[in-house]
Amino acid sequence: MKSNTKSPIVAIVRYEKPLESVRKAVELSHGLDHLPADARVFIKPNIVFWTKVVPFPKWGVITTSRVVEDMVVLLKERGIDDIFIGEGMVINPKDRETPAHAFKALGYNILKKRYGVKPINVFERPFEEVDLGAGVVLNFNSDILHSDFVINLPVLKTHAQAVVSLGIKNLKGIIDFKSRKKCHSADPKKDLNYNIARLANRMPPIFTLLDGIYTNERGPSFDGRIRRSNILVASSDILSTDMVGAKVLGHDPLDVPHLRYAAEERKRPLDLSDVEVVGERIEDVVSHHEYSFLYNEEGSLPMLMAKMGIRGLRYPQYDLSMCTYCSSINWLILLAIAQAWEGEPWDDVEVLTGKVMKPTPGKKKTILIGRCMYQANKGHPDIQELIAVRGCPPSPKALVNAFHKAGIRVNPFIFEHMDKALGTFMGKYEGRPEFKEAFFTVA
Repeated sequence: MKSNTKSPIVAIVRYEKPLESVRKAVELSHGLDHLPADARVFIKPNIVFWTKVVPFPKWGVITTSRVVEDMVVLLKERGIDDIFIGEGMVINPKDRETPAHAFKALGYNILKKRYGVKPINVFERPFEEVDLGAGVVLNFNSDILHSDFVINLPVLKTHAQAVVSLGIKNLKGIIDFKSRKKCHSADPKKDLNYNIARLANRMPPIFTLLDGIYTNERGPSFDGRIRRSNILVASSDILSTDMVGAKVLGHDPLDVPHLRYAAEERKRPLDLSDVEVVGERIEDVVSHHEYSFLYNEEGSLPMLMAKMGIRGLRYPQYDLSMCTYCSSINWLILLAIAQAWEGEPWDDVEVLTGKVMKPTPGKKKTILIGRCMYQANKGHPDIQELIAVRGCPPSPKALVNAFHKAGIRVNPFIFEHMDKALGTFMGKYEGRPEFKEAFFTVA
């Protein structure tokens, strides 16, 4: 890479020891060199999802408590006492118990007692409207906006819609429910990538450290493929962090739409020619992570369902307009359908999601998932029998009723106890010594 004292510095470090590896990443990247004395610091981890019922695969899904505590220790060494840890999980914003349980289980309450850190669920705090430019206006958590410095701690992962979910994308967790849905616009130009590219535009100074102790292929959640990778990527320039992180995951930044938008707005090249990479070389740590779930050639069924021989069903591949909250149940619907298959073709059923899909002429039954899809197609002339699931997000009961009406006898238990269904994904990692719960606790 080009060496220039004015170039953004990105450090790549192999994770080897608690505290020392994070310290090395911080020092090599000079990430805290401009941290103000007596700063009010907001730490933003990545907690996509949580359940109180089963110990779902945290690895590669959420930020390790190990990295969070190490950053707190480094801040305390610099005399920083005003520290917040804030997140808004992909759950019902009115749910107060689940975030509290997550903070306790992840050891954040111990960090509060030991270091005076203040954990906050952003849905319990005020939001402020922020104009990000280019017609993007979203509501951000007030605490992060009024902090002096942000420590951004995403997981190093690919993302089924955004290609990668790194520093910029991680900031989506501090906007409100309405803004998250707004990001998944039906506008073909001002789409998800267009919107999330601008999330960092009005932030205080940010130091980003990508936690790649565990990485996630086809993330961002528990249905991806998790790897123990032991990589940290760090910089005080968020776009440079993300471009290097994308390369480490095997993706050219040019092929990541939201990074293209962000680079264009900042008048930055995407080839890393203005970035100085220190520590490990990219080519020595790169490991290709696929981002998109596999579908059949027509895009009408997930590949695994196609291989099962499922017939009489068309379930098109998700698009960018399917918002976070419908995405969070999409896996459950597919799991339930797969388990309901008994070898006999269903009655030419089509399932549509998101905001922009249109019915296929000739289908006998059309299930519209979610309020947005219902509003977009409720009067469409190509629908013979409309089966609507209108909620935002849809309720488990409404989903079960809809599929039963279409002749697909999904098991209600899966929907009524979706937290327990997450235990299905644990089998892939059970008994493997590299997957340690200790990374998600504070001793």
